[in-house]
Amino acid sequence: MYIVTSTVIVPPEKVDEVIGIYQKRSRRVDSAEGFHLFRLIQNTKKLNELTVHLEWQTKEAYLTWVRSAEFKEIHDMEKHYPDQELANIVPTVRQYEVVAE
Repeated sequence: MYIVTSTVIVPPEKVDEVIGIYQKRSRRVDSAEGFHLFRLIQNTKKLNELTVHLEWQTKEAYLTWVRSAEFKEIHDMEKHYPDQELANIVPTVRQYEVVAE
């Protein structure tokens, strides 16, 4: 199992807007080969810290997705989001290999 997280700190007044964006996400990743799970999680102490949590069967499956035209298309749309304050937020991305269960 391979896990990728992408954490953003958003302005407090925009937290609900960002959550809404993810609740209405395109779900295109859901059909990617080797994709297992998507979750948007919120820090319980810092409510404006949101993390996208993705689970993949393998690192290779994740890398295939990242190199795909669909991935590029989705992330290009994010760069052109009308709210430039949100569009300019740079996430902290971390990658993990599950080593025990």
